[in-house]
Amino acid sequence: MLHRGQALVRDDPARFKVVACGRRWGKTELGKMALLETAIKGRKRAWWLTPTALMASQVWRDLKATVRQLPGIAISESERRIDIGGEGMIAVRSAHHPDNLRGEGLDLAVLDEAAYMTPDLWPEVLRPMLTTTRGGALFLSTPFGRNWFWDKYRLGLDDEAPEWMSFHFTTANNPMIARDELASIRRQTTEHIWRTEYLAEFSDESGQVFRGIRAAVIPGRVEAPEAGHDYVAGVDWGRHHDYTVIAVIDATARRLVALDRFNNIGWRLQRGRLKTIAAHWRTQLIWAEANSIGAPNIEALQEDGLPMRSFLTTSRSKSPLIEALALAIERGLLGLLDDPALLGELASFSLERLPGGGYRYGAPPGVHDDTVIATALAWHGVVNGGIGFDFA
Repeated sequence: MLHRGQALVRDDPARFKVVACGRRWGKTELGKMALLETAIKGRKRAWWLTPTALMASQVWRDLKATVRQLPGIAISESERRIDIGGEGMIAVRSAHHPDNLRGEGLDLAVLDEAAYMTPDLWPEVLRPMLTTTRGGALFLSTPFGRNWFWDKYRLGLDDEAPEWMSFHFTTANNPMIARDELASIRRQTTEHIWRTEYLAEFSDESGQVFRGIRAAVIPGRVEAPEAGHDYVAGVDWGRHHDYTVIAVIDATARRLVALDRFNNIGWRLQRGRLKTIAAHWRTQLIWAEANSIGAPNIEALQEDGLPMRSFLTTSRSKSPLIEALALAIERGLLGLLDDPALLGELASFSLERLPGGGYRYGAPPGVHDDTVIATALAWHGVVNGGIGFDFA
């Protein structure tokens, strides 16, 4: 059964409907309902389109399960197509190669995560396929900047475009999502992601990850550890092109107190430099990247008695690492050093939303991110190190 917002979209008579909605609002269920009603009740031809083939897998499984018991059903796994009674048809297609979609006439096109599809898909491929049938389209997506999806959304707000209608729903508009769950997400989510992904706001901002950088800078430097304070370090390894960076955070005062950045030094000397810094600051915990040469360096330092912890950086583990640091800076939980390399890398560090719903974080081509990673690892140690810090 559709909830109120979904029913509002379904019942609207507009030919082209644009729905900008927050995560978990229920756009997939709405799209499947529209698809099934067109193909089964209307005995017409309908397509479900996603930016990539992988994204369509769950929808394809759901559609098959829904229609399998109906009479006159023929399912083609290779084509991801369901024929219904010789007249109706449902097909699940990837929009990754738009030219491969040309040719067929359609009665309905459902574009899932439309904002992440190429801008030429609609005018050059899909719109002509709806011409002879006077078919309709349902554009479903979270916003992705002010791109072509934003243009279509504005068209649906224009009284001079009567065939179009736009809708906006936040995640909170789904009555099945508990308010305490949303509150928990809000506490752990940066402002940019919250406003885009959950409030479904269109933003003309770039994909800058770290906000409030200058406001987080604490003037002056602390040269030595303070009595009763706990210290945690983070290490990002490098040698020639990249830099090795050692970041030290005073977990008690919640401020970055040391940042050592160097390259073109052998591994033995690098380990010696880390041991010197660790001894000076009496670090209780050191989180270091374990990828590539990191693992043997960590093992050697553990043998020397340093409190090393390994962090394996993957596409899955990097996102929460970076998001935790971004949230700490944005909300004033961590003070920064007035270090040009660090501030420059934080300012240029960017986010790219992936079609599958996740994010890719990193520096632009030709720009380093070593100080960002080292600081993120140190903050990770502060929050997750398990040595008694209180961040309530």
